[in-house]
Amino acid sequence: MTIAAYLLSDTARLLRRAFDARVRKLGMTSTQARLLLILEHTEGENQGFYAERLEVEPISLCRLIDRMEESGLLERRRDPADRRAWRVHLTERSRQVIDQVRQSLTGLEDEMLLGLDQVRRDGLVETLDMIRANFTGQRSEGVAVHG
Repeated sequence: MTIAAYLLSDTARLLRRAFDARVRKLGMTSTQARLLLILEHTEGENQGFYAERLEVEPISLCRLIDRMEESGLLERRRDPADRRAWRVHLTERSRQVIDQVRQSLTGLEDEMLLGLDQVRRDGLVETLDMIRANFTGQRSEGVAVHG
């Protein structure tokens, strides 16, 4: 592993640890918090979609959704195009919890970017977008994606 790959991987690990510590204070796991945040932007997809995004096994996500549904944070609705499938939706209660999650994460990005001026912050975002595009096969406007 090259130094850049190691540094990026280790930084992601440390960021996940900081994220986990903040949401744990709300009595949530990081997977629960991440699922709520993902649902906020892509509500109504099937469970497989969210399992892939969270990088968990579908059966593990199914159990997590079961528990969150029992606590009133999520609801499943039948897929109108496939009666065997279920779509996952937020509830009014989960929208309030998302606000709490966001509040608990306040300052995390500033902590992460401490010491970087705006030019470096913008450059970091651009670089991370390019790295993500390299792994997902997507291309940004006018940016050649390498290897």
